Amino acid sequence: MAISQKDLEFNMNEDQMRLKISKLESELSKVYEGGGKKRIEKLHEKGKLTARERIDLLLDIDAERLEIAAFAGLGMYEEHGGCPSGGVVVVIGYISGKQCIVVANDATVKAGAWFPITAKKN
Repeated sequence: MAISQKDLEFNMNEDQMRLKISKLESELSKVYEGGGKKRIEKLHEKGKLTARERIDLLLDIDAERLEIAAFAGLGMYEEHGGCPSGGVVVVIGYISGKQCIVVANDATVKAGAWFPITAKKN
């Protein structure tokens, strides 16, 4: 049985979409590192948690959650070392069964300094 042109196009589109999703996931994993692994290690050495770690402890276990605007600040302020997630993590989740919006400043991004995109995201 011959493969139709429609099937070929579908397969090509699916391949392209999978590549784009893979790239997006790769970018997102970089964003989740905030200001970088070294800064995360410094926080941990001081007995402190990252913004996402604090949020994870606050929210109900196994409840749905949604991080908002993780890509805010992407490619901005490179002269200052970048501003992943706009320097702030915002998650919609549940605390004691109540839906909440949790905002946590990311101290790994320029020691928690705010950029114009941080204020816009908030």
